[in-house]
Amino acid sequence: MQLALVPWEEAFIPSVARYADNPRIAANLRDVFPWPYAEEDAAWFVRDCMARDGQNALFRAITADGACVGSISVAVGTDVYRRSGELGYWLAEPFWGRGIMTWAVEEICREAFAAFDIVRIFAEPYAYNTGSRRVLEKAGFTLEGVLRRSVLKNGRMHDSCIYALLREE
Repeated sequence: MQLALVPWEEAFIPSVARYADNPRIAANLRDVFPWPYAEEDAAWFVRDCMARDGQNALFRAITADGACVGSISVAVGTDVYRRSGELGYWLAEPFWGRGIMTWAVEEICREAFAAFDIVRIFAEPYAYNTGSRRVLEKAGFTLEGVLRRSVLKNGRMHDSCIYALLREE
């Protein structure tokens, strides 16, 4: 399988609409990621990624054999957080468990550290999302803490985790 992180393009909208319309993906993301996920949601998302890429952020489509199968980004913080970047990602369920996301996390972190004057990249998966936590650990991130009852998702309070990768790691 040929993997790549590529800039977003409108041609990816149908594939984002198809793969993102999955309650198992939405359950692990912030509420800004809707479910059900319509073609209009995909169009807004892709165009937003295209518009914001390079503006203190990297937004990339994850492709497998040329088809868009997910998304990954690093956005640099502001104010006292201006030396940190926040990592976010999702992957189409048929591609889970193949090492694709670990590869994508490693790639975008290298790119972000080269592009921005940041010293750390962090991610905040929900504690119950063991797959995402495993991805971060395999990519060299360190669990810095568990934030107890820190998120409200689908009507329930959940713990979240804070993971980080420092430039020198």
